[in-house]
Amino acid sequence: MKRSILAFLFIAFSSAAIVSAHGQVVPSATERVITLRAGAFGSAFQPDYFDEGVAQTSPNRLYGVGAYVDARFSRWIQPEVELRFLRFNEYVEFGQTIKQAQTTYSIGERVPIVTFHKFIPYGKVLIGLGNGDFVNGNSLVITYGGGLDYRLNRKFTLRGDYEYQQWRVNPTLWPNGISAGLSYRVF
Repeated sequence: MKRSILAFLFIAFSSAAIVSAHGQVVPSATERVITLRAGAFGSAFQPDYFDEGVAQTSPNRLYGVGAYVDARFSRWIQPEVELRFLRFNEYVEFGQTIKQAQTTYSIGERVPIVTFHKFIPYGKVLIGLGNGDFVNGNSLVITYGGGLDYRLNRKFTLRGDYEYQQWRVNPTLWPNGISAGLSYRVF
């Protein structure tokens, strides 16, 4: 009697293991290795430039537009290219417009911190060139920043972003500001 119960349990567990082993299959689809997103944004920046080249806090903010492209090769390799054109709301003093427009062209690394439902907070460090009416030629610009992406659906993502830039001019400028934009997943 005990042997038949043991034999029955052995056959039952063996058949259950065989049935469950056939239930494990290779996924029919896998995630793409490369993801590319292109987007546009609007920015409001404190330019850190005022009074004929002397670095100090400006009473006005600069506003502008920009574009960015994010590529995702893996969890930790996500380069970003960013272009920003701050051309609106130049300062006017004694009837004379003080030129303080800023343009930056940057590339660097974007690192997502964690994914929480549709929210993806991230940090980034970019390096590139900047020019403006107060710089002769181009200047090296190092950008530190972070933000939050919110996935609306598979194709569209909203972005809120903060950046703190270091312009390598004499004296060093430290503009900072916020951006908000929308991106589209190209592939």
